[in-house]
Amino acid sequence: MNASRLHQFTLGLVVFSMISTTLNAHDRPLGPLHKTRSSVMSRHGMAATSQPLATAAAIRVLQDGGTAVDAAIAANAVLGVVEPMSCGIGGDLFAIVWDAKTQKLSGLNASGRAPQNATLDKFKSLKLSQIPTSGPLSWSVPGCVDGWDQLHQKFGTKPIAELLAPAIDYAQNGFPVSEIIAGDWLASSSKLARIHTSARCFLPGGQPPKAGTIFANPDLAKSLTLIAQHGRDAYYRGSIATEIVAYSREVGGLFDLDDFASHTSTWVEPVSTNYRGYDVWELPPNGQGIAALQMLNLLEPFDLKALGPNSAETLHLLIEAKKLAYEDRAKFYTDPTFAKVPVASLISKSYAKTRVIDRDRANEKPLAGEPAEADTIYLTVVDKDFNAVSLIQSNFNGFGSEHVPGNLGFPLQNRGCLFALDASHANKLEPGKRPFHTIIPAFVTKEGKPWLSFGLMGGDMQAQGHVQMIVNMIDFGMDVQEAGDAARFRHLGSSEPTGQRAVDGGSVALESGVGPDVRVALIAKGHRLIDSRGGFGGYQAIRIDVERGVLSGGSDPRKDGAAMGY
Repeated sequence: MNASRLHQFTLGLVVFSMISTTLNAHDRPLGPLHKTRSSVMSRHGMAATSQPLATAAAIRVLQDGGTAVDAAIAANAVLGVVEPMSCGIGGDLFAIVWDAKTQKLSGLNASGRAPQNATLDKFKSLKLSQIPTSGPLSWSVPGCVDGWDQLHQKFGTKPIAELLAPAIDYAQNGFPVSEIIAGDWLASSSKLARIHTSARCFLPGGQPPKAGTIFANPDLAKSLTLIAQHGRDAYYRGSIATEIVAYSREVGGLFDLDDFASHTSTWVEPVSTNYRGYDVWELPPNGQGIAALQMLNLLEPFDLKALGPNSAETLHLLIEAKKLAYEDRAKFYTDPTFAKVPVASLISKSYAKTRVIDRDRANEKPLAGEPAEADTIYLTVVDKDFNAVSLIQSNFNGFGSEHVPGNLGFPLQNRGCLFALDASHANKLEPGKRPFHTIIPAFVTKEGKPWLSFGLMGGDMQAQGHVQMIVNMIDFGMDVQEAGDAARFRHLGSSEPTGQRAVDGGSVALESGVGPDVRVALIAKGHRLIDSRGGFGGYQAIRIDVERGVLSGGSDPRKDGAAMGY
């Protein structure tokens, strides 16, 4: 950019910043201007979700003596009703659970697998180089309901029918659609309109419901009632599986009944890295959680506190760390049942030392390293005993594959589109294999005690968003609400686990809270900035202060949600 253009760009940013400050200034009597509200504080239990009706359902379960997992299942079921484009029983689930009795973390991978009929030869015969991002060829078996069952068996106390009752009530009798969700519904409406079963379910009168409209989904109420009465087998071995498979055969999908009957979730050991005295925990692949750990290892040698939050220097380091970690993500992350994933090496401090960040210049050709070994919802709940669950559940894209099977009332996910069709790729499509996953729950402990249960939804934003939240709280001392309110960046254009390669250093989207001087400095370092309204993720978190016995909750203003305690 020549000097004249840079000067014009700078003036434009100054004007934009002044307008933005005028429109978005907060008249709070205390705290930073960007903070939208106070952290929610309580002693006996807390929930934070992306929709207040779900948060309230969780709190009612806690007040009635249920565990954190009981409350999380109730909240997740309600979210599937009130935020159907983001999650539901047609999607997958991951969770990290802190058990106060054993003082240990457990991880659950409740993601589904590719149908047995899904082969590279099948897609080759269709002359496809990539799996479509919508439609029946993008399906993998939904894992959510089995995930609920596994969590409930291990950590639940309340009957599953009781936990699903609020969701069934909202589905049967209706609920008022909230603002952000109404906008997401509208954004997907033209695609839903092309599919008869989807339009009938989600476009009453041919239109998406507007904010404040009462929307009911009696078909979903029937499906949830079957699960409440007969458990997970109603989904995987009963009439729900039968109807999904019949619909699949009708529209050219690859499902058979055996794909559902053989489905299982997997209990896994969370993995961690220590960042400035805090142990940050993620789940291992097939998800992308360890990318956050890799980024933290790359950032730890730098004194971010001295550089300041959202300074050009800090943002540059975060962006460059993301580029390097995501190249490894594209090359190595896959289902470990089918290929060796060098997790221990990738998240080691010694490996991080081999990956170099130039502090003055954006990396235009980031490459994967050589380790020594070969729309979404997030919610978190803590109960009176300080058991905690960090849970994320998703259809992937808005309304997933966009297909509602028959009269079941929910869309099927499109997670299967995240396989590669390159036979040499670690994440290549194989029958019965789990696809690469973007959804990741997170947890932080300090000196063996729970410190933070959190997550940030939003595709490839998630791992880089996790790091931004950790840096905000640990390096910059922000509280649990302030950390989520702070302006974010999102880097786009990295290589992908589906086989697409980065062609350059990508681009960077910045929220309006990042000032014009910072933008100019980032451009001078070689970053390409783009405009983006939205796409910066949705965050929920609960800070656990064991010593004082206090819970502090934060909820993202970019969503309709709320944190609530009692």
